[in-house]
Amino acid sequence: MKKPRKQIKHFHEPGDLHELTFSCYQRKPLLTNQDWNKLLCQSIDRALKSQKFRLISFVIMPEHLHLFVYPVGNECRIDRFLAAIKRPFSYRIKEQLVQLNSPLLNHLTTTANSGKNVFHFWQKGPGYDRNLTGRQAVLAAINYIHQNPVQRKLVRNMSDWKWSSARWYESDGNTVDPDLPVIHGLPWDFFATASVE
Repeated sequence: MKKPRKQIKHFHEPGDLHELTFSCYQRKPLLTNQDWNKLLCQSIDRALKSQKFRLISFVIMPEHLHLFVYPVGNECRIDRFLAAIKRPFSYRIKEQLVQLNSPLLNHLTTTANSGKNVFHFWQKGPGYDRNLTGRQAVLAAINYIHQNPVQRKLVRNMSDWKWSSARWYESDGNTVDPDLPVIHGLPWDFFATASVE
């Protein structure tokens, strides 16, 4: 017998925090282009607004990204949130590649069973989604996200990586980079309600 799917809780309950991970097509390092990363950040910002989510932390790596978010609306639809990021961004990148007649377009295009050509920027599937509730688990997740570029030896210090919320956290929210999505941090009441685990 199948287990019933876990119901999404309202945003003020700690179970609503979502750590999301999704990858570029075939794990190709497609997120090394600064202009594309800016477009991706714009797409994340628009999705946060339209789907009523807030951004706790994030990092864009060369072939994947991590987003740590929570909903502020009545419905929490991770699939819609991800689609609101991925589809518009992928469409804009495809348009650029077509205009440039870039050979990368061929590497990111496959032929479906219907015979139609399909462009892929993102790996198929929803990626990884994990709910976090305990204070220690949440703080560890934020640190893990920020440490990604250091672990990969892309930078020495996590705040040296532009495409991350690390500098925002190090400055207590006083460092705002217009190229990055708006970072909200944890819900104001999270630590009052979060378990210590």
